[in-house]
Amino acid sequence: FASYYGDHMVLQKEPAGAVIWGYGELGALVTVALFEDGGLVMKKTVQVKGPSGTWTTILDPMDVGGPYMLMATQGLENVTLQDIYFGDVWLCSGQSNMAMTVLQITNASRELSDAAHYPYVRIFAAAPTRSDVELEDLERIDLPWSIPMAENLGHGNFTYFSAICWLLGRSLYEAQQYPMGLVEAAWGGTPIEAWSSPRALRVCGLLGNMDRFCILLSSALPSSTSLHEDFSGPQTPSVLWNAMIHPLLHMTLRGVAWYQGEANAFLHTDQYNCTFPALIADWRQAFHAGSAGQTELLLPFGFVQLSTYRRHSPDDGFARLRWHQTADLGVVPNARMPRTFMAVAMDLGDEHSPYGSIHPRDKQTVAQRLQLGARAVAYGEKNLVFQGPYPTRAVLEVTRGLLNITYDQELVWHWRDMWAFEVWCSSQHRWVPARMVTVESQTVMLALARCETLALALRYAWTEWPCEYQACALYNTQGLPAPPFL
Repeated sequence: FASYYGDHMVLQKEPAGAVIWGYGELGALVTVALFEDGGLVMKKTVQVKGPSGTWTTILDPMDVGGPYMLMATQGLENVTLQDIYFGDVWLCSGQSNMAMTVLQITNASRELSDAAHYPYVRIFAAAPTRSDVELEDLERIDLPWSIPMAENLGHGNFTYFSAICWLLGRSLYEAQQYPMGLVEAAWGGTPIEAWSSPRALRVCGLLGNMDRFCILLSSALPSSTSLHEDFSGPQTPSVLWNAMIHPLLHMTLRGVAWYQGEANAFLHTDQYNCTFPALIADWRQAFHAGSAGQTELLLPFGFVQLSTYRRHSPDDGFARLRWHQTADLGVVPNARMPRTFMAVAMDLGDEHSPYGSIHPRDKQTVAQRLQLGARAVAYGEKNLVFQGPYPTRAVLEVTRGLLNITYDQELVWHWRDMWAFEVWCSSQHRWVPARMVTVESQTVMLALARCETLALALRYAWTEWPCEYQACALYNTQGLPAPPFL
């Protein structure tokens, strides 16, 4: 078997078939058999092919449940895997906010002790490794397929297991009531280029322009100690795609969860509106092809919009990156990013986090917002509100000096934020605050007294730390924040 198969794993349920592969003697026949309660469920026979010396087979689509036993036999040799279940398999990837373990988050002790209640949420973590060439199999594994326990959910800081991945999988298990398999492949301090294949980078015109990548990144970073620690991972293009994603392509997946972008708030920020959609499209194509069509082509892809970094910072790298995470369209899914979903996190700033303010500890709220999107986009739940309010039009009343903004949902006004909205004034050539006068149902009225001439543009929550007192200015009635826009 490939290195990421093992006891206690979850394989993707119907309507897809789980892909099983491994190594053997060239030309030999391998028999793969699935058993339940000692009885044979199915048998597949395949031949080991060169030059890689691998065999691959696709199991018949299976309904949820287990436990099963899986056996691969070649001649007189066999390998047996026990306690296997069928359910949904989710891949969780990104940088350090994805890599933060359950040990590091708010209410960690309670979360760790609760793990024992979820024996059918199985976890697996690939070790952080890099490669200059695409690997067929993982070089190292941090955590083989395991039943969750306090020890393997809180192994150490930024090691395993991912808190967001665990909390998302746990919530999806509660919603769907069948097994979930969670695969973590994350590494702190890594830009999106390291996770992108050469194909994806070529789409954005970056492949031939990366020789000074590491030097540029080093010079772009501010002096914050915590931020420099967060950029300890490899920066070279495609090295994590090669070592940590390419080996997984045979897996049949149900969806992907992604939390990355802090690194790109300081490097190639304004290319992220290309590199992120390109990565999503490329991963989808690669997993679809690698699983012989078993992973659907429009694989559901969820992500976390960047949280916060420095209070009162004049820099707008985080704000621009948040916008580019939506391909400059503000909300997802959209035409450039179909079947995606987003968790807004800019109201979860944690200035006193012992891991630096770039690493907020409230991962429960992030996972809650992600699972709403997963249920709506991946699982097709109807009439489920999974994103905050977004403006549909703005009407300028020049004579009264007012700007009326209409949103697509009923609004809850948390506090009167002088800096939440800003307008670009034609005469002053700068952004100036537009005071929130009233909020009524789905309408916000802004006063443009500071803008003595025509307002040409409008933006909302456009700072590194846009929300105070653990709340942004605007939410919907379900408590989901209005995302930033330009």
